[in-house]
Amino acid sequence: MERYARQVILPEIGEAGQKKIANAAVLMIGAGGLGCPALQYLAAAGVGRIGIVDFDTVEESNLHRQILYAMDQVGHNKAEAAKAKLEGLNPYIDVRAYPVKLTPSNAVELFKDYDVIVDGSDNFRTKYLVNDASLIARKTFVYGSVLGFKGQMSVFNHGPKAPCYRCLFPEAPKHHIPNCAEAGVLGAMAGIIGAMQAMEAIEVILGAGKFDPLYGKFLTFDARSMVQKVLSLPKDPSCPTCSKPKEEIAMQQEIQTVTASEVKVREDVTLLDVRERDEFVAGHIEGAINLPLSEIMQGARPKFPKNEEVVVYCLGGIRSMQAIEILAPEGFDHLENLEGGFKAWNGAT
Repeated sequence: MERYARQVILPEIGEAGQKKIANAAVLMIGAGGLGCPALQYLAAAGVGRIGIVDFDTVEESNLHRQILYAMDQVGHNKAEAAKAKLEGLNPYIDVRAYPVKLTPSNAVELFKDYDVIVDGSDNFRTKYLVNDASLIARKTFVYGSVLGFKGQMSVFNHGPKAPCYRCLFPEAPKHHIPNCAEAGVLGAMAGIIGAMQAMEAIEVILGAGKFDPLYGKFLTFDARSMVQKVLSLPKDPSCPTCSKPKEEIAMQQEIQTVTASEVKVREDVTLLDVRERDEFVAGHIEGAINLPLSEIMQGARPKFPKNEEVVVYCLGGIRSMQAIEILAPEGFDHLENLEGGFKAWNGAT
């Protein structure tokens, strides 16, 4: 108890609360800008079991905001690198690394062994997947998002009367939303929201009565003005997802992926580059067709036959996934997403 003395002394926690924390299990989706601070505070607080889902590797450009990692971990899988650091921080907890991509086929199975799901992903598709799988598995979902100097968060799916992520965003935006790699983010901004996510997860673990978690609320924070707002977020009775019994919730379809090494040994493969025109001009895969995601969202469509086998790529694999989600329902049913995008292509042998 000496290790946790400074938090056990808090009347809202005490020894009983610390035992709840020690007996809890939290699953972190993504060990990036949000995941790194959240994981550190959850581990330091003594959460008994922490799972980390991330298939990505540490890059030097991550380090200004993903401060859990060090230079000697560049190139290592994030889930495994985070596990090593957290075990050094607190050797008395159980840390489990899942160096895999979260998919509709593994999400519910992963979630079932955890009490709280904390989302640190950076794309809409994963956030919808986390939401839907959390509803099916009946798990509370701590949501967070950052971009530039702004952040937002909430706690979804905490009981039948609580709103879900789709009550707030029924479907993904029809226009392209840049990610941190494209639009930038201040490292401290990710630290603020990630730490707040850890706090919310601990409040969920400790239970009602002593805290007022963000159930049915939506928090926004602007670091430029240091203004924080908390808005009411009621459950939408006509929500296409949480208004249904969990048995009727349809998981999203899985997008087929292919690695750069696999594509390089194929013959006569059609490549669709969905980056912007200036990005394409600056460098692209030889023979690729350029049709930006922004134009696809405005109604433009590829000229190749709908049954043609096509590998779609962007810089890192997110925009290409969005393009496939738009094109596939229209009959373009042989589309594969290049895992890691143009960056992975340049690094593949």
